Amino acid sequence: MVKTEKNAKQIVISPITRIEGHAQVSICLNDDDSVKEARFQVTDFRGFEKFTEGRPFYEMPSITSRACGICPVSHLLASAKACDAIVGVSPPPTAIKLRRLMHMGQMIQSHALNFYHLSAPDLILGFDSDPATRNVFGLMEKDPKLALQGIKLRKFGQEIIDKVAGKRIHSSEWILPGGAKWPLSKYKADYLKAYLPEALDSAQKTLTLYKNWLVNFDEEVENFGNFPSYYMGLVTSDGGLEHYDGTLTIMDNDGKVVGRCIDPTTYSDFIGEAVEPYSFMKFPYFKAVGYPEGFYRVGPLARLNVASHCDTPLADIELKQFKKLGKNGVVQSTFHYHYARLVELLYCVEKARELLEDPEILSEHVTSKAMVNHYEGVGVAEAPRGTLIHHYKVDPQGMITWNNMIIATEHNNIAYNKAITQVAKKYVKAKALQEGMLNRVEAVIRAFDPCLSCATHAVGKMPLDIKLFDKNDKLVDRKVR
Repeated sequence: MVKTEKNAKQIVISPITRIEGHAQVSICLNDDDSVKEARFQVTDFRGFEKFTEGRPFYEMPSITSRACGICPVSHLLASAKACDAIVGVSPPPTAIKLRRLMHMGQMIQSHALNFYHLSAPDLILGFDSDPATRNVFGLMEKDPKLALQGIKLRKFGQEIIDKVAGKRIHSSEWILPGGAKWPLSKYKADYLKAYLPEALDSAQKTLTLYKNWLVNFDEEVENFGNFPSYYMGLVTSDGGLEHYDGTLTIMDNDGKVVGRCIDPTTYSDFIGEAVEPYSFMKFPYFKAVGYPEGFYRVGPLARLNVASHCDTPLADIELKQFKKLGKNGVVQSTFHYHYARLVELLYCVEKARELLEDPEILSEHVTSKAMVNHYEGVGVAEAPRGTLIHHYKVDPQGMITWNNMIIATEHNNIAYNKAITQVAKKYVKAKALQEGMLNRVEAVIRAFDPCLSCATHAVGKMPLDIKLFDKNDKLVDRKVR
């Protein structure tokens, strides 16, 4: 039990299951056992910002990609872009296209992992189903065709990364400041093209299936983190969906753009970073409004809210339908992260096809060489979970003297706490604890798809020990899974 105030009563959910990393939720109760608030507490401490000091800048993509085994490509790209700024060169057009292609592979495999493996067991088997089978193996038994689609889609995304960069995970040998080390061969491009039709078909079918399911989740849509907030994401020069480059844009809940960060080096003019004693994860906020009122969301839901179009034919149709779920095209319910994730997955498959069919993708000119020309560099990219910022300062020899990384998951930190508080107040009945109540609290976190560390979880029998204490610290109820 973690205490936040004298004589406080709490329910502690530890660990949260089916997410990447380690965290717990503490649900604080009033004297009448109603829910007062809930806190999302991250128990990992990594220290990347500090222990990279003194390392050569060109090692940063390799080092920082180790921050995550689920989305290392996103760290590679943000880091490489920061290093591009330090050397003061623009990578050749083909290198940028290959980076984008690899990023599409990252998005596809990560979105498939979250939807099919982590979230679908709740959606198909039920939030109150037996936790021993409420996992990917239970999904395989219940709907083997859907489970196979998820496995193949994730494999396709990983194949893109492998064929472009030589490894599926931590492929840092390929990328470097100023571009990439080797081009894409025609053989590998043709190999990927052969699997595009199946990937596109699976993405479309899953999205159609999910939209048919949605009518069964009206209550969850209403109560799973459904509140107004600000939203942030990259957009193209004409307002389109963007993942690699573009303008960092902040929108309010009425659809009005309230901040545009055109130059990534000025991100700190827009974003502040607060800390709280109960979590190792920072709490970013929109400076113009202040902390904590200036909280915002990032990731698939935010990106679709901020973007006016996708610029691929099938995803553009789906985006128009998605925006009808909200006032002025702004969709507020955290539950709709699932929907947004599938629209974005479809877009990424379409975009991968577009890049692979571009003749320039096979050009052998993929590197622009240079040494240190600037002592500071900022790289911004959209990770699967949201906007990722790498900011480095170096000395004249190119050694890192200062490093600030705002991880995608951190941007949503204030929103996590609001979302789990809303769900806990709706579903948790302290005098009659049931596992399904607590699973709903976990499920709203899964909708965000946080990536808290590169640790992996065992599937099936994750330990879950829920204890309820009265105000005198006496144990009055306990549920063990």
